[in-house]
Amino acid sequence: AEQVRERFGLDASTLSGDEEARLTYLGATAARDHADATPLLVVDIGGGSTELVTGARGEMDFHVSIQAGVVRHSERFLHGDPPAREEMEALRTDVRAVFEDAVPAAVRERVRAAVAVAGTATSAAAIDAGVEPYDPARVEGHMVAAWRLAGISDNLAALPLEERRAVPGLHPDRAPTIVAGMLILAQVLDAFGLDRFEASERDILWGAAIDVAP
Repeated sequence: AEQVRERFGLDASTLSGDEEARLTYLGATAARDHADATPLLVVDIGGGSTELVTGARGEMDFHVSIQAGVVRHSERFLHGDPPAREEMEALRTDVRAVFEDAVPAAVRERVRAAVAVAGTATSAAAIDAGVEPYDPARVEGHMVAAWRLAGISDNLAALPLEERRAVPGLHPDRAPTIVAGMLILAQVLDAFGLDRFEASERDILWGAAIDVAP
């Protein structure tokens, strides 16, 4: 923050966990009807953690940051190329236990829909929709069924890394961690009893822009 102030004259600050959750939810729900009372889950899978935020009518009511991320869990569990089934099952078991411990059953049971942001979700949507080259407008709002997510995950996991880099809809730089991301996302849906998710390009950056807009 000091370097940003000194070099660019900008007053930088570090977001708290509460602020990060609020802005992520704000961005992901920016285009939705805030009169909609459907209990909604926003999922943001990152490299080292996963943010889960729930709410309705444009207001969040629960959030938690969980230490399960695509880089963290690739390094911990997926050592083969392609990864072994036993490695993937160990990742699933670990992630599911973490989610169930971190999110009360009452919160999981009331959710009725999910919006997922960030690279794992948008990659799944692009692969599912056959978007090549990548087009954010075609990814935004695309619904991916849980059974399709499972199929995409299985197909990606069966490929060695170099072949995975060439999959249409998947950015080559995401190939090393995409299997972990797909497995984590599938476990989120399973833990919340959901059969699909909506991919969104609108994430915390949208939320931050909306928050400071006049």
